[in-house]
Amino acid sequence: MTRQAKNVLGSPLQTCSLSPLTGFYRTGCCDTGADDLGLHIVCTEVTAEFLEFSQQRGNDLSTPMPEFGFPGLQPGDRWCLCVTRWKEALEADMAPLVHLEATHMSALEFVDLEDLQRHAVPTED
Repeated sequence: MTRQAKNVLGSPLQTCSLSPLTGFYRTGCCDTGADDLGLHIVCTEVTAEFLEFSQQRGNDLSTPMPEFGFPGLQPGDRWCLCVTRWKEALEADMAPLVHLEATHMSALEFVDLEDLQRHAVPTED
């Protein structure tokens, strides 16, 4: 039996996005494993500013790459981002919003919960 992955809040990891389909394993979840060297574990909601920032840093997330089943991201899309890219964006004041319930708990090994919470998508009550 596999154990349920947890999010940064300590509860079961929620789905980040099924459209576009995200996650290192393309399950829609920001789950990780030994073969996920980039640690695609932060569920973000990308902005035009962040997409431009990422492209300038050599990671073009906007251009479709059909050969890899990648549609290209648009502002407002949810995406499992590498934790180091999110931290880099944070330090440059360009961090996209985060869905805490869908961000893998191992992100806390690299970034503070308080930083993630400051960039959390407002919850709908």
